[in-house]
Amino acid sequence: MESPSARVVSLPEDGEPCGGSGGPGQRPGRPRSTECAQPGVVEKVRPKWSNPLQFLLTCVSYAVGLGNVWRFPYLCQMYGGGSFLVPYLIMLIVEGMPLLYLELAVGQRMRQGSIGAWRTISPYLSGVGIASLVVSVLVSVYYNVINTWAIWYLFHSFQDPLPWSVCPLNSNRTGYDEECEKASSTQYFWYRKTLNISPSIQENGGVQWEPALCLTLAWLIVYLCILRGTESTGKVVYFTASMPYFVLIIYLVRGLTLHGATNGLTYMFTPKIEQLANPKAWINAATQIFFSLGLGCGGLIAFASYNEPSNDCQKHAVIVSVINSTTAIFSSIVTFSIYGFKATFNYENCLNKVILLLTNSFDLEDGFLTASNLEEVKDYLASTYPNKYSEVFPHIRNCSLESELNTAVQGTGLAFIVYTEAIKNMEVSQLWSVLYFFMLLTLGMGSMVGTGTAILTPLTDSKVISSYLPKEAISGLVCLINCAVGMVFTMEAGNYWFDIFNDYAATLSLLLIVLVETIAVCYVYGLRRFESDLRAMTGRPLNWYWKTMWVFVSPLIIIGLFIFYLSDYILTGTLQYQAWDATQGHVVIKDYPTYALAVIGLLVASSTMCIPLVALGTFVTRHLKSREQFPEA
Repeated sequence: MESPSARVVSLPEDGEPCGGSGGPGQRPGRPRSTECAQPGVVEKVRPKWSNPLQFLLTCVSYAVGLGNVWRFPYLCQMYGGGSFLVPYLIMLIVEGMPLLYLELAVGQRMRQGSIGAWRTISPYLSGVGIASLVVSVLVSVYYNVINTWAIWYLFHSFQDPLPWSVCPLNSNRTGYDEECEKASSTQYFWYRKTLNISPSIQENGGVQWEPALCLTLAWLIVYLCILRGTESTGKVVYFTASMPYFVLIIYLVRGLTLHGATNGLTYMFTPKIEQLANPKAWINAATQIFFSLGLGCGGLIAFASYNEPSNDCQKHAVIVSVINSTTAIFSSIVTFSIYGFKATFNYENCLNKVILLLTNSFDLEDGFLTASNLEEVKDYLASTYPNKYSEVFPHIRNCSLESELNTAVQGTGLAFIVYTEAIKNMEVSQLWSVLYFFMLLTLGMGSMVGTGTAILTPLTDSKVISSYLPKEAISGLVCLINCAVGMVFTMEAGNYWFDIFNDYAATLSLLLIVLVETIAVCYVYGLRRFESDLRAMTGRPLNWYWKTMWVFVSPLIIIGLFIFYLSDYILTGTLQYQAWDATQGHVVIKDYPTYALAVIGLLVASSTMCIPLVALGTFVTRHLKSREQFPEA
């Protein structure tokens, strides 16, 4: 990064007015920024990326996150395996790349954070930038909790044996803990040792000191990464963008050599063509593209605002989109190889237990029963010894590899239960555990650095704030406040509140924000005017593909997604959540209490209402000023 420094700014040599959006009829010129000011005015030069690679890696690190590892494989599993790639790639072309290019172009053109960029386009659109800022704050508050859990598991990965590999003894030391026996050792470690979860959201409990310390450490790492704004971010992304790929490649080699890996890969890539007629497959493909790229959060606009005006942001939009989607597919191959190993291990373990049970119950010769003749022998025993077999039958488990592979898990369940279940059965399990959770941490930190930039850029751009506080102090205050709020998630009911933030803080809000952004560029600022700005910056004309997507296709897709989400919430009725039942050793479905529903409504409204309220406030303020300047005679 180039350090900001004070200098005297003069008019361009050709005498062209500064800023292409200066007024009606003005021909497109240089973007309005701190580089275009009145002669003799001393201002700070806006920092720039040291090279285009820093910008590209920052965008990649921001886009490629945990969703690529724990949501995309789940969607493949749910919606047709290899056939899900068809709607996914189509949505990448008609939605992902165009909207990503739009945000990068706006940031590079206006050379400001989200609030300043949209205010430049129209004072009535300042609320769009504020809404993006609110969403980024809400996301950062809960997203760093995932890094907290990754740190917690990383610390425990150095133990031998791994603490989630076996159930602990009960208080009398006469057997295993009852809750762990009913669930599993990995579920027990997650729900009881990591979360120490309460039975419902109404029982909050107190802040637990171990997760609280890990959360503090996670925010300290974030602070060190964004300490000096883009100057430090530009150096951090070299590591956060590349390290996950290094670990994924190692895991791919290991995963493909595991017993049963081919079962998982076959399951993933076997297309279920009928799913192409399922509208939910297309809707989920669109939302996966939308949210994994980080559209609407303001981070992409902030990154692009530090570019040289001549930077080829179109090329970078295509590269980031392709890398993001390729990473999702690549991580799915890794995930399903591990998933196949885990499913095969559980299936064979189930068969061995049934074989042992029948061998002991009917005094069969050791080695007589095998997986190949099990069903045949079961039929023989049932017909020859019906009474005895009926006594044993309730204890015979129904073993099925297909049912093991059909168990769909996403999010924290995939990351902290399914993966740990597989890791504990690998040789040198500590090594694989350390690598895996270190990868999760770098993925999470890469996204957090981007989210932190999305928050800090409009704050440091604000003359009111930056005139009183240096960027280090602003960064520190943001991290400190978010860490304090995040302590809510370290309580016994914290995971339930995490799910609320994860499900509702940035869904409808981002759809509305990006829809307004697209309409603002195409119909408020004007597509022809924006096209002229891009040509003036990059020397490249805007082709028909981008214009068609921005004007028609992408807005229609967003409106469709918006309607789907609203109708889905309405048809769902009372919103529900999954609560851990320690007596049964599994989750149960419960209704959210009234105050939780109020929080959900507040989360959605806190960002979406910024857009109309700020527009209304701007209209009223301007109306009052005009009355003061031109009082009625």
